[in-house]
Amino acid sequence: MLKVEHIGIAVKSLSASIPLFEKLLNTPCYKEEIVESEQVKTAFFRSGDTKVELLEATGPDSAIARFLEKQKEGMHHIAFEVENIYEEMERLKKEGFLLLQESPKKGADNKLICFLHPKSTNGVLVEVCQEIK
Repeated sequence: MLKVEHIGIAVKSLSASIPLFEKLLNTPCYKEEIVESEQVKTAFFRSGDTKVELLEATGPDSAIARFLEKQKEGMHHIAFEVENIYEEMERLKKEGFLLLQESPKKGADNKLICFLHPKSTNGVLVEVCQEIK
C-alpha cells in the first residue's frame, strides 16, 4: 500500500456539508461526482497528499443510506492507494482478509476500487484503490 489516498465521510447532505468542509480544510471542493453503481454522490477535497471524500446517498437502498440509518454522519472508510489492485487483492485474500467483491469495480475519482469487510479489519471499512490509467 502506497499511501492513504482518501478518507470517506458519510453525510446527509452535500449541499450542507461542502461549505462546512471548505471552511474546515481551508480549501475548495474540487470535484463532485455521481457513482450510479453505488447510488452515491461524492465531493472531494485535497489536503496535502490526502483527499477527503464526502458521500451522500442517492437512493434509499445504498450502502451510505444504510450506514446513515445505523451510524449517523461520520467516517465511513479509509482508502489506501495501491500500485496494482489485482495483485493487492490476491495478496490480501492470501493473508485472510475478506473482500467484499471478487474483482475491482469503477469508483469515483477515476479509480478502480475494492472494499475489505470490516469483520476482517477490526471494524474499519477499508478500501484499496488504483488510478485508472
